[in-house]
Amino acid sequence: MKTEVTTPNNHTTDYHSIHEIVRSQVHHHYWDLNINCARTTLLVLSDLYNIKVHPQTLQSAIGLHGAGGYRAQCGLVEGGLMFLGIYLTAHSKTEEEIISLCYRYADEFIAHFGSLRCSELRPGGFTETDPPHLCEDLTCRAIAFTYTYINTIK
Repeated sequence: MKTEVTTPNNHTTDYHSIHEIVRSQVHHHYWDLNINCARTTLLVLSDLYNIKVHPQTLQSAIGLHGAGGYRAQCGLVEGGLMFLGIYLTAHSKTEEEIISLCYRYADEFIAHFGSLRCSELRPGGFTETDPPHLCEDLTCRAIAFTYTYINTIK
């Protein structure tokens, strides 16, 4: 049984296809462009929703991979929250509504993934011998989670 979803551009596609699009784009942003998790999240979601992200917004996310590597709030959460602000503003939500929806997103992210902290979400934590882009699979799952969350907003 195929589960179908309607993309923001009103194209019906199966859920598996969305995950493949996300996986392909994440791999490209990580391995070909060496872009961090927060910017990758912004770029993939902006592509899925056909919303342009201003270059300054992407520049502001340069250090948002666990607070510049400090291992604090995860860049996947930060990128998701930043995109929510962009998306919800474009859809005429008030600041109060956006704040509430961001809070709910964080709450649901914790329920689904167990934490908002990079040091707790990263597979195996951090070591000096970590391979590059260790969070690639987590990134795909987090972006798919965010995509699904956005599609539940009325």
